[in-house]
Amino acid sequence: MTDNHKTTKGYIFDYGGTLDTGGCHWGRRIWHAYEKAGVPVSEQLFREAYVYAERELGRNPIIQPDYTFHKTLNVKLRIEMEYISERQADFDAARWRNDVLDILYKQTTEETAKSREVLIRLKEHHPLVLVSNFYGNISTVLEEFKLDNIFDSIVESAVVGVRKPDHRIFTLGVEALGMSAEEVTVVGDSYDKDIAPAKKAGCRTIWMRGEGWTDNEDNDTSAADKVITELSEIL
Repeated sequence: MTDNHKTTKGYIFDYGGTLDTGGCHWGRRIWHAYEKAGVPVSEQLFREAYVYAERELGRNPIIQPDYTFHKTLNVKLRIEMEYISERQADFDAARWRNDVLDILYKQTTEETAKSREVLIRLKEHHPLVLVSNFYGNISTVLEEFKLDNIFDSIVESAVVGVRKPDHRIFTLGVEALGMSAEEVTVVGDSYDKDIAPAKKAGCRTIWMRGEGWTDNEDNDTSAADKVITELSEIL
């Protein structure tokens, strides 16, 4: 897609896994922090705990609009580690949660700072919209990482009532830009939740391909017009 900048008038960005981890799935990012901290748990049990926590946060309004990312992550880790402690004897959830939280928050602060530099440069020539599956506190999180005032509009699943991979959430993003779908490029890390539905919505796509939740590679990557491994490649 060598003519991307010539034909793209606006960009839609995913947040989680794209702007805050550099393309690494959040489940993988948390697991690597567990490994770095030396948390005594198997990857299989961690994966069960991660999925459980995500479902709990999705089902229940636990995360409030004023929760920072630090607080959100602390809640997520607490739910995960309580799940683990109920299934593994002598697991000190309180101790390990603080260690993992410190590692992850430092990494996220560094990654969002890198993303901010790219977004600011891109914003000089293109309007930007954020489309995210989030808990209703994305505006608080963006302010926390100095990413506020960059996006012209925010489409958050908890607010609009549509979640990826429903392609209609990207249509809402296109409408927020006031453009036709073919004039918009969507950037995201998840092929299934970002790239395929964005293409269905009629947009161009840039797949930020990093470490996924599974090692299985999807053979069909036809919905991706371009594949990058670093956000700066957009520039």
